[in-house]
Amino acid sequence: MLNNIGLPGLLLIAVVVLVLFGRGKISSLMGEVGKGITAFKKGVKDGTEEIESASSDAARDVTPAEKDKA
Repeated sequence: MLNNIGLPGLLLIAVVVLVLFGRGKISSLMGEVGKGITAFKKGVKDGTEEIESASSDAARDVTPAEKDKA
């Protein structure tokens, strides 16, 4: 059903949404979406850095300790 919309249908939907909600509501909604995407990217980056630092700490001390031979 949705794969037959095309460009004119999308433009019509955009105009209807603009008329129903107004420009102010749509711009504030898009601002919130942008903030959400930014927060998501920051969370993914922080999580990746945390995993990398934890794995590097665990991988740092893998050699057995040498015993003194006297």
